[in-house]
Amino acid sequence: MKNRKSSSSSQSKFPFLEITPKGNFIRLRLQPRSSRNLIDGVQGDALKVRLTAPPVEGEANKALIEFLSDVLGVKKSALSLEAGHKSRDKRVKVDGMTPEDIEKAFSKDLG
Repeated sequence: MKNRKSSSSSQSKFPFLEITPKGNFIRLRLQPRSSRNLIDGVQGDALKVRLTAPPVEGEANKALIEFLSDVLGVKKSALSLEAGHKSRDKRVKVDGMTPEDIEKAFSKDLG
């Protein structure tokens, strides 16, 4: 296989994808109140996402789950915010997808 980029516990070609025995997680850096919803690349070990929603009363978190649902092609119920409810740095668990499926979905936006 070509996927020999790193030998750490995460075997993904994307640094923001965390593969663990407890499930697959995506680390995100959120920028609310953007002019539009989009994936804005990778920042450190997190996927940078811009959303139009404001960071008040959980609006940005709700918009994030909806946005990721569209990008990944899964139901919103397959995604759960595990950490970062009141932070820009978030961790979302993805159920019902293999790491390869998640990588393929993000490859469209990240090349």
